[in-house]
Amino acid sequence: MSSVARSDTDAVPIISVEHVFKSVTDSSGTLRILRDIHFTLAARETAAIVGASGSGKSTLLSIIAGLDTPSEGTVRLVGQDIFALNEDDRAALRAQKVGFVFQSFQLMANLSALENVMLPLELSGVRGARALATEMLGRVGLGQRLSHYPRVLSGGEQQRVALARAFVVKPAVLLADEPTGSLDFATGENVMQLMFELNKELGTTLVLVTHDQAIAERCQRKITIEAGQVVPA
Repeated sequence: MSSVARSDTDAVPIISVEHVFKSVTDSSGTLRILRDIHFTLAARETAAIVGASGSGKSTLLSIIAGLDTPSEGTVRLVGQDIFALNEDDRAALRAQKVGFVFQSFQLMANLSALENVMLPLELSGVRGARALATEMLGRVGLGQRLSHYPRVLSGGEQQRVALARAFVVKPAVLLADEPTGSLDFATGENVMQLMFELNKELGTTLVLVTHDQAIAERCQRKITIEAGQVVPA
């Protein structure tokens, strides 16, 4: 009986993007950014969103996160219609279920590596934040850099702090926007390897925007966006 329940739960898509459109209008007219985007992702799946600059892939990632709103359509996260929630409830759902990694790292400059990783735990009221953050920084190879501030860390080290901060809350979903875009090839390879390892260890669904086809090929799914639409595989 219990095994059937687990199977039913796993069968529910963790992300469901349902006929999403996005347009913006200004004095020059209406720009259609996304057109009828529709797909689902399962728990623990890895997916790359690829496309040329301006194709709409970063806008799509922002909508999946609930940071931007679609003109039409729905996004469900773990079965919850995120745009049926108010802004505060969407923020609470993100805090519980979603981690982020950005090209520009987005670390707090006035906080140490340890404090940056502790921050989402403290905001969520998790006990033992210091110990959990210390353990995760050790996992990403920065156990000796806990007290260092972002300004004295290399780009690769800053991105590893960002990874630790994203994964320390054990999110159901990790969204990454060009996570290696600011890094040299070797450092980027190390960061991506670490990201995929943590994805497997924690069972996180990984969705990343990338222009790097080699990275995209490492994912289980590749979603190609052209002119705001998904190109059939």
